[in-house]
Amino acid sequence: MRSLFDAAISAADPGGVLGRHLPAPPKGRTLVIGAGKAAASMARAVEAVWPGDLSGIVVTRYGHHLPTRKIEVVEASHPVPDGAGLAASGRILASLKGLSEDDLVLCLISGGASALLPLPLEGLDLEDEQALNKALLQCGATISEMNCVRRHLSAIKGGRLALACHPARLVTLLISDVPGDAPIDIGSGPTIADPTTCADALAIIARYGIATSGKVREVLASGRGESVKPGDPRLANSEVKLVATPQMALEAAAEAARKAGIPAYILSDRIEGEARDVGKVLAAIARQVARHSEPFAPPCVLLSGGETTVTVRGPGRGGRNVEFLLSLGIALDGHPGIFALAGDTDGVDGIEEIAGAYLGPDSLARAWKKGIKPQESLAANDGHGFFEALGDSIVTGPTLTNVNDFRAILIRQEAAAA
Repeated sequence: MRSLFDAAISAADPGGVLGRHLPAPPKGRTLVIGAGKAAASMARAVEAVWPGDLSGIVVTRYGHHLPTRKIEVVEASHPVPDGAGLAASGRILASLKGLSEDDLVLCLISGGASALLPLPLEGLDLEDEQALNKALLQCGATISEMNCVRRHLSAIKGGRLALACHPARLVTLLISDVPGDAPIDIGSGPTIADPTTCADALAIIARYGIATSGKVREVLASGRGESVKPGDPRLANSEVKLVATPQMALEAAAEAARKAGIPAYILSDRIEGEARDVGKVLAAIARQVARHSEPFAPPCVLLSGGETTVTVRGPGRGGRNVEFLLSLGIALDGHPGIFALAGDTDGVDGIEEIAGAYLGPDSLARAWKKGIKPQESLAANDGHGFFEALGDSIVTGPTLTNVNDFRAILIRQEAAAA
């Protein structure tokens, strides 16, 4: 299963996929901008194959820096933005001044760009954006809902960065970390026209009972935070390309499993919902396979991706992949023929420098032996604490890409008899 996880990550490596999506060099200047956990590796991939001169600046998460020759790589905080990200956002906008129709802007966006490109609208400040990000991360909102709110409070997201590139040609290269691969939700769509409204953002805030400042509510209620809409003529010279997606990563993992002689089936690349609920559902499917050979016969591997959510209620360490895995393990109750792995393809599950974990038939028993009660760990949102105590955490370090969650459930041949 670890080899399948590695295959999924490798399939989304910018060095192997980005070059085929690059446009021809322009008559004028080529400027590279961007943000995300994969921004440094994307920038280096551009430099490796670009035939002409270029310059630029991208911002990535602390610890995700790579050496580059012509494109400056700046590091900032994720998932809660900081002053370094704010300064980098201002520098990116400033670099776009004076562009002409003969110039080309390559915008490199990957997961994490929402936090790494903080630039509040006039009347708001970084503290407003930080408080809102923290609340959104803990309330259980989907990534689409979170990014809708972020777009309407930002001076750079929701298509505003694209306006700053006008009249130059703009080509946005995306590595998707969102269910469904909607460009507007990847990094909150800084170069993408946004069909949602301030009213939509207010409805999401009300839905989850998110406490906001009066300044935030004024921006949304007045319509001052309205984003760039589809059909804006200033986006006519803008093109968007997906260079890596969760489905591509899952297909690579499935192929690796088949080469190892194990049939693999992709359930979905866009599973959402509470992580603990997804764990229960996939446990029921795995049991159906094990007992009834439906909808697939064992041995087999069930693969899935997407982005689950965690409504934080306890004091634990998160994150969503290990919460899923702990819930799955409790539901499987030590089933002898079912194993699982879950991890975030960027190497960071939640805010921990841990990608995910491994679950075996003996995981619960080993926890009980150590005095750890699985149900209490789940109630405390402490998946990382649970699996770390067992020695079953998966630590990859920064993978320099990000195509969302990866889940693999292995059902062995003998599981049918269990």
